[in-house]
Amino acid sequence: MSGPVVVDRSSWGRLRVTGGDRVRFLQGLTTVNVQALDDGAHGWGAILSPKGRVLSVIDIAHRGDGFVVACEPALAEKTQQLLERYAVMDDVAFEPLAGPAHQLWPDAKGAWAAGIVEGPHPDARPDTDEAVERMRLRAGFLRYGLDVDEDHFPFETPLAAMLDYGKGCYVGQEPVFRVHAQGNAARTLRLLVVDGADPLAAKAPVAHPAKDNAGVVTSSALAEDGSSVLALAYLHRTTWDPGGTVTVAGRPARVLELPA
Repeated sequence: MSGPVVVDRSSWGRLRVTGGDRVRFLQGLTTVNVQALDDGAHGWGAILSPKGRVLSVIDIAHRGDGFVVACEPALAEKTQQLLERYAVMDDVAFEPLAGPAHQLWPDAKGAWAAGIVEGPHPDARPDTDEAVERMRLRAGFLRYGLDVDEDHFPFETPLAAMLDYGKGCYVGQEPVFRVHAQGNAARTLRLLVVDGADPLAAKAPVAHPAKDNAGVVTSSALAEDGSSVLALAYLHRTTWDPGGTVTVAGRPARVLELPA
């Protein structure tokens, strides 16, 4: 199924941020260019550690006199704690939101452009739906704890396309800008199409003629054709070229750039 797919986001953490310092606060804490968001607009990004590692993957939506920060359920408490920790002298207030919500993915390329829409949708599917998972993999839509965590930089993931290098200072900016300027990322996330329908073990190793330890699989699911497996994997820079081939658990796999 190539799309569109409506994904249920009712269980996602959503936090409304208000107060006189709301723009400056979020601008200096996240990778999203909050100042550039018109009312009704949104942007995907991250909260980083001072060393540039991904602490949370978030969407920030401008809604009237406030902003709504959304994240997957496993990150809700952590994200709120991060916001509250940094809001020491800032005029900001946080209000948790609840109720039905959804996200419309027109296709894999549009998944990262889709915001969180308040309200129910009759065609909403859970994250566990097979069609949702396949499109998530083709989009490289990250699942925290599987595809990204505090050991990863945003430029190693599809978040790289959403980094704004002209927005000004924010927490973790310096190491991100340094790697961008030098162009020396060591690994990046790719989609693999692995021959055979047998499931892949968690953290299955990836091999390449140029490098035995070429990477590791993070997520996988049976492909639409039923005869191959889609897998997200971090690949070393010497093996990540789209169109190339690698081996996963002894099985040939094609390397595709995200979204695919």
